Amino acid sequence: MSSTPITHASFTLERKLDAPVSRVWAAFSDYGNKKKWFHGPDEWTQGESSLDFREGGTETDTGGPEGGFVSTMKSVYHDIVENERMVYTYEMYLNGERMSVSLSTIELESDGDSTRLTLTEQGAYFTAEDHVEGRKEGTEGLLDALKAFVEGN
Repeated sequence: MSSTPITHASFTLERKLDAPVSRVWAAFSDYGNKKKWFHGPDEWTQGESSLDFREGGTETDTGGPEGGFVSTMKSVYHDIVENERMVYTYEMYLNGERMSVSLSTIELESDGDSTRLTLTEQGAYFTAEDHVEGRKEGTEGLLDALKAFVEGN
């Protein structure tokens, strides 16, 4: 038996966004748009990033506080239905050590001039510390940034 701990967890987050589905979709699918809202805190230094938004395409994002740790996300897109859903897996690394692997689904549903977004994540976490709540909080922060971006705030 492995001495490396593993924790499995899942969570679902929902948001109502006062923007049409097409604008929300473009916030995910267009690299220029995504870089405006998908990043760490303002005090972080941005490192390497890329987005190849297609089935089989990849995304990377690296950053961290000046002189501190380096956080890296590596994603692969598995299923994309334009303006409806995206399914992707991603690995998170901290200073080069893999911390987790997750399967995420983002679903978009038109609600008049607004969009209902549902994000479901299932993760395997490989550290002794409980990073599950931190991941959920970080994802909530990203969805708040997405909301501000698509609503023009």
